[in-house]
Amino acid sequence: MFKEIAEVYDITIDEMEVSPDHVHLFCSFPPRYSIAQVVTRFKSLSARAVFREFPQVKRQLRGGEFWEDGYFARTVGDKVTAEVIRKYTVSLLKITRSAVPYLVMTHF
Repeated sequence: MFKEIAEVYDITIDEMEVSPDHVHLFCSFPPRYSIAQVVTRFKSLSARAVFREFPQVKRQLRGGEFWEDGYFARTVGDKVTAEVIRKYTVSLLKITRSAVPYLVMTHF
């Protein structure tokens, strides 16, 4: 689902970690988009697709919202390189999962 969204909006996903309750994306996108716009697209379009395919999910969620309101975004620069982010994303399989879906996105 995220790859399809990325393709439509000219977003390149370099690394992605999908867990039961959160997603980490390491991606690049055209400067015409802000980080907030990209996050909003991923969250809104993926939630819509889940609710369309599994309508019972919306009824099971508090307030009917699939994603938490917030997100964390980090840009790559001198001190945080693309390689550091890739290693971090791969290591996430070992981290304990939380109970609420959220999106973490890194932009380079």
